[in-house]
Parts: sequence; C-alpha cells; structure tokens
Amino acid sequence: MSGRRVLIVLVLALAALVVVGALVPLPTPLEVRDWARGLGWATPVLFLAAYSLLTVAPVPRTVFNLSIGLVLGEGWGILLAMLATGLAATIAFYLARGIGRRWLEQHLDHAAVRVVDQRIEAGGLAGMLSLRLIPMVPFFLTNYCSGLSVVRFRPYIVGTVVGSLPGTVAAVLLGDALTGTTPPALLAVYGVLAVVGGVLMYVALKRARPEAVVRV
Repeated sequence: MSGRRVLIVLVLALAALVVVGALVPLPTPLEVRDWARGLGWATPVLFLAAYSLLTVAPVPRTVFNLSIGLVLGEGWGILLAMLATGLAATIAFYLARGIGRRWLEQHLDHAAVRVVDQRIEAGGLAGMLSLRLIPMVPFFLTNYCSGLSVVRFRPYIVGTVVGSLPGTVAAVLLGDALTGTTPPALLAVYGVLAVVGGVLMYVALKRARPEAVVRV
C-alpha cells in the first residue's frame, strides 16, 4: 500500500472514531455503575476491558472515572482506572505509530515537518506530562498525535500515567456520579491542574530549541 493510501486509511479511521464518539449516546456515570454492578465477579475484568477499548475512541475517560469508585471502591477504582488509561494510551499510540508514522517519515526531509518533529521530541517527558495535566486536552487526540510524532514510547507512557493520575484521583474521589453534577472542589482541582500543565508546557517549549538553520 502506498504512503498516500496509508494516510487516507488512517484519516478515515480517525474520522470514523470521531463520528462514532459524537453520535453514540454516552452513558451517565450512574448508568455505568448500574451496568457494572450487574456483572458480578467479572465486573473488574469487563470494566477494565470496556474502559481500555472505548477510550481508544473519543469516549471521555471521565465517564468511567466518576463511576468506578462507586463500583470497586476508591482504592481499587483508582488502580484499575490508571491501568486502563495506560492500556488505552498504548493501543492508540502503536496504532498511529504503525500506520501513520511510516507515511510521515517519507516527508521528514521537509524543513517545516522536521522542525515540528524536533520540538515534540525535545519536549519529551515534560511536554507529555503537561498535556496530560491539562483537563481540556482530549485524551484520545494526544494519544494519536504522539504516535505520529517522533516522541519515544517510554517518556510518552510515563508522562501519560503520571500526568493523568491527579485528575483521575480527583474524579474518583470528588465526582458526584449519583447527582450528575460536578462539585466545585473537582472544578477547582481541574483549574489548578490546567495552570500547572500550562506552566510545564511553557517550560517544555522553551527547552525545545531545534537548530536555527535546517537544511532542506
């Protein structure tokens, strides 16, 4: 398959995921809790599978985070949520890396593309950590963009797990899944995380200084 066809397939696949994520009605945290409680002993395994696979598509992690503490308890809920987060991030990363990166490498001789790639690589762990801390940055989009970039898997997954942990813990502990409302304490935590993530992003971008002159 030619590079252009590979790109078309990847773009269509991502577009399909976005359409499915937008059109399929998302369950409320309370509905997820009731569904999971009816699974009996298989609840943790099936919850992990659903969380890991559905968040590869544009299904927000928040839906699962708000209900998982009610289903498994806070401690086990946080542990399972972070495990599912790592699995989903890994799957999406290698899907993009295995398909789209091959096409992108054919165009790395272009100066602009190479500069962007160098900036992403230089950001490394700090850049990934900052992206995961900011609640407004879509989880699935960061996964696929990282797979298409030159960033290595180790800083990617470490930054993902560490950066996603505070928001996940906050959602599990502070989220009010029964009423469907977002407590002010949770909003405050998200605001602080956004500020911290923004500062880290600024620092990471300042560190990412590709060569001033890039030969074509």
